[in-house]
Amino acid sequence: MTADVLRPARMRPGDVVRVGAVGLRTRPTRAVLSALGIAIGIAAMVAVVGVSSSSRAGLDRTLATLGTNLLTVAPGDTLTGGTARLPATAEGMISRVRPVTSTSAIGKLPDADVFRTDRIPETENGGITTYAARTSLPAATGAGLRSGTWLNAATGRYPATVLGTEAAERLGVGDARPDTRVLIGGRWFTVIGILEPVALAPELDSAALVGWPVAETVLDFDGRPTRVYVRSTDADVEAVRSVLGATANPEAPNEVKVSRPSEALVAKQAASKAFTGLLLGLGAVALLVGGVGVANTMVISVLERRAEIGLRRSLGATRGHIRSQFLAESLLLSALGGASGALLGAVITTGYALSQDWPAVIPLRAGLGGVAATLAIGALAGLYPAVRASRLSPTEALAAP
Repeated sequence: MTADVLRPARMRPGDVVRVGAVGLRTRPTRAVLSALGIAIGIAAMVAVVGVSSSSRAGLDRTLATLGTNLLTVAPGDTLTGGTARLPATAEGMISRVRPVTSTSAIGKLPDADVFRTDRIPETENGGITTYAARTSLPAATGAGLRSGTWLNAATGRYPATVLGTEAAERLGVGDARPDTRVLIGGRWFTVIGILEPVALAPELDSAALVGWPVAETVLDFDGRPTRVYVRSTDADVEAVRSVLGATANPEAPNEVKVSRPSEALVAKQAASKAFTGLLLGLGAVALLVGGVGVANTMVISVLERRAEIGLRRSLGATRGHIRSQFLAESLLLSALGGASGALLGAVITTGYALSQDWPAVIPLRAGLGGVAATLAIGALAGLYPAVRASRLSPTEALAAP
């Protein structure tokens, strides 16, 4: 007759989770406060990645709406370091390039300051620039009207102006009305329209735009454009770009600057990556602090529960069972913080994206990365306390006060 061999009991995964949850249920306040550090770190990281992705999606949507085939031609610098000038024929010459679908232009009027009344000192012009504008400007730049109408062949010959959105705010003009006038170059102009913000031509936001004919007859405009906007077919943008300098100013093509406004938007988005990296770093620091908090909580838990550990050991629990219990408790504590943080980060991302009129985008990698980070931190934070708890002998643990 063979004696029965006693084998140590095994804990199934479900049992480990239940036993690990006991410590959290008996100390809910401490568990919540410990998980808060993890939650803050994960929320910060998810929100930063989500807001960055939402911003990029908003930029892509804007470019898809406005088009990326807009080019601008402006005067560059002369060989002596001065500011060059575009010929008066630049716009007409550019319009003859075969792939070009539309053109428009503005001409700066440096001596035509803008004021709300004639009581304001000349030195306080509010940083508003006056431009002569072609009637085709909205179609070329994608500008929209917030109020009123745009200049046409009739109003362009009379003292009428359309204000950019920032210019209207600085002048205190809320709506375009027949009785609303501003002083431009010493002459009264009726405000017939106010623009929405122009993403691809931000110089128009702080501008007062008047018709080309009235600028020449009333404001001493010389007819030379200071910026030409060019639209072409998408496939021919680069080809058109390569010839615009020589086309706009054949005598001095090196004195012409050709740019693509959409690239400025992309560059702005790229510049924000440095700030995003800083925020991610702060989120990582918060996550590290949360991990230290979890480790501290688990060490204290081991010290407070030595009697429980001794009782379990005396009833047959192995060192492996004790390690599993405290490691599971640490993982559950971190997972609680991680899940709360991921949810909070998603809420922050969605709220901010909606406030900026962006699509709310929460990358899957952000959520998965957050879960992986919390599990890793939980494992590291609980490893030492779990090993320490498993090393307590039953007699030593039961004898502890």
